[in-house]
Amino acid sequence: MEPLVSVQEMRAVDKLSVTALEIPAILLMENAGLKMAQTIRQKLNTVSGKLICIICGKGNNGGDGFVVGRHLSRMGARVEFFSTAAREDLKGEAAANRLIAEKLRLPIRDIRSADELRPSHTPALIVDALLGTGIRGEVSGLYREIIEWINAQEVPVAAVDTPSGVNCDTGETAGAAVQADFTVTMGNIKTGQLFYPARSRQGALFVADLNTPSFILEKVNPRKYLVQPEDLAAFLPHRPADAYKNTFGKVLIIAGSTGLTGAAAMASLSALRSGAGMVVLGIPERFNPVFEEKITEVMTAPLPETESGSIHSRAIHEIDRWLKWSHVLALGPGLSTHPETQAFVRAFLQKVDKPIVIDADGINNLAGQFDLIKNYPADLVFTPHVGELSRLTGVSQKDILANRVEIVRKWAQKLHCVILLKGAPTVVADPDGNAYFNPSGNAGMATAGSGDVLTGLIAGFLAQGMTGMQAAVSGAFAHGMAGDLAAQKLGQRGMIAGDILNHVPEALSLFEQNKTETLRHWNFFERLF
Repeated sequence: MEPLVSVQEMRAVDKLSVTALEIPAILLMENAGLKMAQTIRQKLNTVSGKLICIICGKGNNGGDGFVVGRHLSRMGARVEFFSTAAREDLKGEAAANRLIAEKLRLPIRDIRSADELRPSHTPALIVDALLGTGIRGEVSGLYREIIEWINAQEVPVAAVDTPSGVNCDTGETAGAAVQADFTVTMGNIKTGQLFYPARSRQGALFVADLNTPSFILEKVNPRKYLVQPEDLAAFLPHRPADAYKNTFGKVLIIAGSTGLTGAAAMASLSALRSGAGMVVLGIPERFNPVFEEKITEVMTAPLPETESGSIHSRAIHEIDRWLKWSHVLALGPGLSTHPETQAFVRAFLQKVDKPIVIDADGINNLAGQFDLIKNYPADLVFTPHVGELSRLTGVSQKDILANRVEIVRKWAQKLHCVILLKGAPTVVADPDGNAYFNPSGNAGMATAGSGDVLTGLIAGFLAQGMTGMQAAVSGAFAHGMAGDLAAQKLGQRGMIAGDILNHVPEALSLFEQNKTETLRHWNFFERLF
């Protein structure tokens, strides 16, 4: 998995590289700028004779810009610098690299207004080295004018580290932000680069490897990771040629109520599509005839029901046979919050001791039941959206949205469980305080039933021997892949949950067939060595 860092953690990595390894800071800047220049040459095929306009701010991002321009000039480009700070206003490595550019007689124009941004002719590329990762608060004044000027030009834009105006911790934009065609971020991906709108502003993302030893990053210990296709490939279990259905696990799913039978169907079929060997669906008894016709591959267990068609608390006494039979449990899709159903859910969690994934009304019916949850004796995976996590924990939706990562990490540790918080990106946190970010998926998946497909996938992966963390991470990634494959064929606007479900086998087959080139489509970034 690819480590992710906050802005402060990246600074700590750089500082340790300088203090512990005695690597001069100016050498780190040199390496970063060279990687950026090489990437620009690759993207433009050649830079020889092409005008490249580099806009430098007063901090280290501007210093990177001077290094980039120097190397591009050496490669044959015509370089023009526009700087928001005179050399005497710069410090440290940024001042040193501007001085080198001056001694090489590269053209540098200090500007106090965007009106002074007048390249000698239309450039082949604009390099944004204005603000970098250090912004706080709204972008205003000269910087806002420059950003608006950059965005108004009809030429490609390359951003150094991050598009100016993007907060690399939250992914938010600060009033104005550069729209880049590609971004070269230095050292490690920043957490905010996984979130929108940052993700839509940065274009293609490249990571310049600064050859930092792994022990430096381990010392900083960010405990945040980007999931990539090779991670799912590593987690998927081998399927022996002489296997039979019991080999791949047996799943018991408790789901469904009046008006919400589709959720039960989606979850149970998805568990089978994930590769699980057998699935039994526990449902209110009145729906049994319907399900026996609707989903022939899934076995059913009719359970006592309430007058409104949800599972009754009496069902807890009639489910022992299936509990003994199953390896893994799933609880919640379409279940309802009827008081009798709530009583069943709470009694169920006290009774069972097998890996379980809990979604939707399974979560809602456990709101505030912290002791019951944290004392669960096996892997427990919650899959809430923001509203469900708010109901479970009592934390407001506003607070969760403002600090998604830290809140989901805190509660996964507090409740001794895995929490998968749905969103763009989906974030998975484990009881050890690690957070995993899923980059796959698209807006077409924001449709009723999509989460039920995810629940089934996670349950199926648990049944095949994955841990709770592995199943949640793999389920989220495969779910997003299936959604992306569906969108490629159908477009996002008209997608329904069944389209995601129907593309799960195709997504998983890419790993079985080792389709490395195709799987690269889901690489969030490209590393530059």
